[in-house]
Amino acid sequence: MNIFGIGLPEMALILVIALLVFGPKKLPEIGRSLAQALGSFKKAQQEFETELKRETAELENSLKTPMKAEIERPDPKALPEDQLTAVANDADGESTEDALTSQTAAEESVSDDVPTTSAQ
Repeated sequence: MNIFGIGLPEMALILVIALLVFGPKKLPEIGRSLAQALGSFKKAQQEFETELKRETAELENSLKTPMKAEIERPDPKALPEDQLTAVANDADGESTEDALTSQTAAEESVSDDVPTTSAQ
């Protein structure tokens, strides 16, 4: 008999020392409280295993089902002014590529207007 790496002689020695320290009246009470604590630990372990199995099954189920993709319009307050016009143009029927092309062209024209200085 080997429990937690403790053999029968070691277990008997521990029981004798506990009997001497706590006395014959307190030893059954300590044994009962120890058994209740071990029972509650076992119950908590079973609940944890059940919850873990349920979560694992839920994750496997979610991985097996196909995902649905939905495109949401961005909140106008969250976009900068230049992107807001691109989204507005897109909503009016202009493709996103056309809106981005016009935005890029506008940015290039602004950069052409800025004079460049060369260091001599």
